[in-house]
Amino acid sequence: MKNSWAVLLALLHIAALAFISKIIFKWHPRRKHPPGPKPWPIIGNLNLLGSVPHQSLHYLSQKYGEIMLLKFGKFPVVVASSPEMAKQFLKVHDIFFASRPAFAGGKYLSYNYSGMTWAPYGPHWRQTRKIFHSEVFNAKRLESFEQIRIEERRCFLSRLLSMSGNPVMLRDHLSRHTLSTISRMVLTDKYYSESEEENNIVKMDELRGMVDEWFLLFGAFNIGDWIPWLSFLDLQGYVKKMKALHKKLDRFNNHVIDDHLARRAAEKDFTPEDVVDALLQQAEDPNLEVKLTRDCVKALIDNLLVGGIDTSATTVEWAVHEILKQPHIIIKAKEELDRVIGRNRWVEENDFSQLPYIDAIIMESFRLHPLTTLLAPHYATEDCKVAGYDISKGTTVLINTWSIGRDPNSWDAPEEFLPQRFMGKEIDMLGNNFALLPFGSGRRRCPGYSLGLKIVRTTLTNLIHGFDLKLVQGMRPEDICMEELYGLTTHPKQPLSIIMEPTLPAYLY
Repeated sequence: MKNSWAVLLALLHIAALAFISKIIFKWHPRRKHPPGPKPWPIIGNLNLLGSVPHQSLHYLSQKYGEIMLLKFGKFPVVVASSPEMAKQFLKVHDIFFASRPAFAGGKYLSYNYSGMTWAPYGPHWRQTRKIFHSEVFNAKRLESFEQIRIEERRCFLSRLLSMSGNPVMLRDHLSRHTLSTISRMVLTDKYYSESEEENNIVKMDELRGMVDEWFLLFGAFNIGDWIPWLSFLDLQGYVKKMKALHKKLDRFNNHVIDDHLARRAAEKDFTPEDVVDALLQQAEDPNLEVKLTRDCVKALIDNLLVGGIDTSATTVEWAVHEILKQPHIIIKAKEELDRVIGRNRWVEENDFSQLPYIDAIIMESFRLHPLTTLLAPHYATEDCKVAGYDISKGTTVLINTWSIGRDPNSWDAPEEFLPQRFMGKEIDMLGNNFALLPFGSGRRRCPGYSLGLKIVRTTLTNLIHGFDLKLVQGMRPEDICMEELYGLTTHPKQPLSIIMEPTLPAYLY
């Protein structure tokens, strides 16, 4: 009898627990996560990333879909690989994903997250973005710098004209051109030396090297970011390199700021001449919501110099690689230029409304070779449901623009370089068409897109209009290497050496 009562009580206990569990489950239903590969202990899915991460993620998306969940170390990472999923994160739910994860790069190379690019979403970021829009990239200021862009373009073209018939490593000349142009707009004076005879704070090649390293380090997958308890070991040596690069950049930035402050003190009626002057003036504004510290000014200088120099040069470089692989594209572009511009002048910024095929080449280059193959990571500040899936607070979101540019539902023959796909169509490049995101979208869209387009358009167009571009002897179009060197900006792995024979005289400029 006692055993029967014991069994009955046990059954009642189990039934009560089942009933309570059912109620709790209704209150707290199981969360629905995006599909993805099973993570390994400790490392998660880091083992699935190859030397070109955006390609690794692209191939994974072919198996798991346009939205997938990975684990990098202990942290959840969601990858969006289609225009619709990009729209969900960058527009529909933008407010929940407008922040940035706290990576080592932002700490050591952006003055403890003081720059606009890597600052977390909040009052400081909103203020820096407002300053960029009102003081740096407004139409009036960009127009005031047009003469600088003209002068630097003339210098660039003159150097190429002087090398007629000789092999030219185009990447070197493009980065030199964009560095000179951007630095003059931001700093006025050139705080670097172009030759060994000149005495300045850094040499041009050193500054260009710092820019390249900045992009490589920011694009690297640093193990310490994903497995924090291993960060003190700095297994890949990235943090050591970041600290060394920070010292170099900080020395350069301090020199620039001190020189600007000295000039202001020496002039009775001082008028701001460049972007640094404007930033220093803003730093003195007592009405700012968040004080603009010296470190913040230095971080913003880095944003402007580094962001403008590398991205524009890389876009032109990829476009040249593609059109040399298909000489008929160059022929068609030259026909348009001869018809619209003629053979008695070079191309200016205000010509572009009449050059749709040139713009189509640039858009196709943006599509197939996006400036950032993975947009700078977004970070979930709240729990959110996206496309029916639960995304947890603290999730890092990666938008794979490399995959989006190859989405067969958005593009016919997506692997082919076909500028004509854009002809006769109104295609938005500024973040409203989520199949083409060269500058991102939403709150974190790049504010410098207008300046970037001006430099890319005039540089590429004058190369086509003023020169016959030829491969060096013995090289065929199919020999051009299209492999990628991964970083925050992805370069062609092998720079291209070409012959540039002038078709317009220098005196026309």
